[in-house]
Amino acid sequence: MLCARRVFFLNVPFDSIMERLTLRRVDPVTGERYHLMYKPPPTMEIQARLLQHPKDSEERVKFKVDLYYRNSAELGHFYRWATTINGDQDPYTVFEYIESGIINPLPKKGL
Repeated sequence: MLCARRVFFLNVPFDSIMERLTLRRVDPVTGERYHLMYKPPPTMEIQARLLQHPKDSEERVKFKVDLYYRNSAELGHFYRWATTINGDQDPYTVFEYIESGIINPLPKKGL
């Protein structure tokens, strides 16, 4: 049986989650991905044809976040030793924290 040895919880404010996910768009012509705030399309022509994936709709994101909040407390009790990371940072910083948590050895039990 497999057992998780490393678990990470990303702590991100609701407003940041909504901003990050609901403003994502894709160009159906090129497949290029954009974010209306952080990586806007270079031209109005491209912006006019951008599409939002249904999973990024405000309603769907709110549903998923609510589902997470309803289950996270129980998961937190189950994974008491999990690492909580401030996910409201630059993506590269968050990646570095997670990578560090994966690479560094786990503490030895019984010491």
